[in-house]
Amino acid sequence: MFTKESLEKLRERIDLIEVVSGHVELKRAGAAHKALCPFHQEKSPSFMIQKGESHYHCFGCGAHGDAIQFLMNHLNFSFIEAVESLAERFHVTLERQDQLGEKGVDKAALKEACNLASEFFHACLLHTEEGKAPLNYLYKRGISFDFIRRFQVGFGPSDGTLIRKVLAKEKIDESTLIEAGLLTEEKRSFFRDRITFPIRTSTGSIIGFSARKYKEDTFGGKYINTPETPLFKKSRILFGLNYSRRRIIKERCALIVEGQVDCLKMIESGLNLTVAALGTAFGEGHAEELKKLQVREAYLLFDGDEAGRSAASKVGDLLQKKGIDVYVVSLPKGSDPDAYLMQFGTQRLLEELEQAEAYLSFQIAFLGRELNLDSPAGKAELVKTLKKQIELWEEPVMVHESLRKIASLIHVPEEMMGVKHSHVPLFVKNHGFLLPNPVDTQRVIELDLLRWLIVMEDQFLPTARTYLSEKHFFTASCRLLFQKIIEEGRADLLTLASVVQDQSLLDEILQKKINRERAEPLFLETVQKLLDREWMQMREMIRMQIHSGEHSEEKILELAKQFDALKSSRPLASMVK
Repeated sequence: MFTKESLEKLRERIDLIEVVSGHVELKRAGAAHKALCPFHQEKSPSFMIQKGESHYHCFGCGAHGDAIQFLMNHLNFSFIEAVESLAERFHVTLERQDQLGEKGVDKAALKEACNLASEFFHACLLHTEEGKAPLNYLYKRGISFDFIRRFQVGFGPSDGTLIRKVLAKEKIDESTLIEAGLLTEEKRSFFRDRITFPIRTSTGSIIGFSARKYKEDTFGGKYINTPETPLFKKSRILFGLNYSRRRIIKERCALIVEGQVDCLKMIESGLNLTVAALGTAFGEGHAEELKKLQVREAYLLFDGDEAGRSAASKVGDLLQKKGIDVYVVSLPKGSDPDAYLMQFGTQRLLEELEQAEAYLSFQIAFLGRELNLDSPAGKAELVKTLKKQIELWEEPVMVHESLRKIASLIHVPEEMMGVKHSHVPLFVKNHGFLLPNPVDTQRVIELDLLRWLIVMEDQFLPTARTYLSEKHFFTASCRLLFQKIIEEGRADLLTLASVVQDQSLLDEILQKKINRERAEPLFLETVQKLLDREWMQMREMIRMQIHSGEHSEEKILELAKQFDALKSSRPLASMVK
């Protein structure tokens, strides 16, 4: 979690107009700034920010929030991503601590080291004698000078001590360089004699590097990446997402390629909804990241060889498993997106995308290449393999419809695929021997109430103050948030984050969308649930006292009267229809 002091410093530095103007065209209107609302379609501007205010408001759809909520809603940032993005923008160092108050890793120092390292590598490529060979290699690959400048392509010199000496002048010590993955334990550069590409988070921060060898005799694989660090977790990083995020979110579509150069070339050509895994290991974590961005369709553009087709089969399965429709582009044998763009251009590649093959058709052909589908045994083997694969997918409707589609494509009765007889569960499958985590319904109600207060505070805060108090919240973190909202009168997310131990709780609250059209009845329904819960708890406490055997008859009679009086006085029932 971030410390209270650093969050307060960030809150004081944030300029909401500066943040929003980077994404929406604002125009001055007296003491306010107006714009067409980014959260709904409109022809006349109703999205407003008053001068000096820390909140925006749309008088059309009711959207309301601060800078963090704007980034979370407009760019699908998590709370943590939004805070880190704003801290970088307004030059605030975020300090972290664990729940016991111990200070955590100084991620700002690691990011500064990575940023300086990127400038160092870039300068080595463009301005040193040793950089001429890798620079010429890039030019021969069709990579322009503008491309190199835009994506800050660099070169790690063969002298493994040079980066340490240069960054020491910038007050970056060896321990920070080692922790950032820039130096080995032997204090030599991790990236020697290789072309470097910065790896950025979805917000644009450099957190590591991918480095490609340009000479056959260079030790190691074609690509090496920064080792795991407090900043860099390869299993969840999608290369190129910082350039592609906005369009991916807008179109709910992503293009996926294998290599870093392929990815950047696609983005440069205007296909700025392209991402790549680092190396060939596109895994479940990457698929989950795309799911979080609400991607509905993914196009796979892998190398036109057997390895590329095998990768498409595996990656397609991971994405379909998450409920994302997958289409496979079959490039010519021996080609890749970079080479295809150089030879045929963007328009031809767009035509290939339009003719992409649906994943199920592709998978039938891929699995059937080693089977004799004209024989009963071959077709039976194919049915068995596909059925087993699809039944592991997580979305029940996708499982059902995919099984039906397969039956149609390979001309077998749907019953053979188990469509009519197999039970498709409408809950998340258990993983291994573990039982699913039970849902804490009491906590869910409290989170629902807090969501209404944070998103629509002006409308509902008076009602909450009138009918609710701390006693209506059983969960400590929710109780603390409620107290702070009531005290402050404004739901400033940075202020709220300073009072809870687990700041990801704000993600849990805000990632669930609300129905603004039915806001009032749904809010009152949530209030009623909290009041009923406390009312029933009081009744149960009295009932337990009556049956405890610890009281006199006179006391029991008094308790019985209290129970009857309480039973007939359900609070606020008349307000909720």
